[in-house]
Amino acid sequence: MRERLRPQRKETRHQIIAGLSFGFWSGLLGPKYEELWRDCLHRAFPNSSGKRKQVAVAVERVRKFRNRLAHHDSTINVDIPFELRQIFDLAAYIDADAARWLKRCSGLMTVYAQRPVTIDDTVVVAAKHAWPLYESCAAYVCQSGRAFRPIERMAFYADREVKLDVPAVLHRRDNVEWSSEEASRLSASDDRFDRKIAKVIEASDATWTDGRYQVFLLTGPGHPDHRQLRAALTHQGTGRGSAFVKRQRYVSLHSLENAMTTADL
Repeated sequence: MRERLRPQRKETRHQIIAGLSFGFWSGLLGPKYEELWRDCLHRAFPNSSGKRKQVAVAVERVRKFRNRLAHHDSTINVDIPFELRQIFDLAAYIDADAARWLKRCSGLMTVYAQRPVTIDDTVVVAAKHAWPLYESCAAYVCQSGRAFRPIERMAFYADREVKLDVPAVLHRRDNVEWSSEEASRLSASDDRFDRKIAKVIEASDATWTDGRYQVFLLTGPGHPDHRQLRAALTHQGTGRGSAFVKRQRYVSLHSLENAMTTADL
């Protein structure tokens, strides 16, 4: 950087900082700089939890989203409103007033409103471990940073069938610390979603060990927005690689409600 700026007589602090890549700042929050974080970097994010990893994950997520946009990558499978909230949340770690200013200035949702609408409003997830968790606490947990399209509902594929329940998504949150300490902190919150996530952490078994995860809070039977199929949709495919869902796939609620088996989807 300095070698490039020096011949132009622009080797100033402001020019050097302006010329650094997003990846530089993301890397500066990596584990090799833990001591630097504890000494001084944490002061740049006064409204965060004070944990380097929380901020590092948030910055890296924004960096990846920024790169997709800068490289004109497809965003069809990206939940744009969710990613926008991650940007505002990161800004709020630094300065709450700045985050509010960004929200007022942002025109992204105006552009997003012109996006072609997809009827595939439901994601079907592979649910060998996720289905028992949903049955116990009406939630879905997956790795932090996993991308999803904008969705209204979630369906579960396990035991070679799409299960009866098609819950609505009530709340989605990424980068959740999975620990008893975080569960205790969230359970004392005034926010109902915080308290619900605390219960999910407490209810999860060894499948979700300490780390950071993404959480979807979902409806359960009896909720006005909850839907149930007439019957579970069996999958007839056999052999290696024949699973209906290996990670996730998108369908419409209408197609689920009218299908007899997965072959109709």
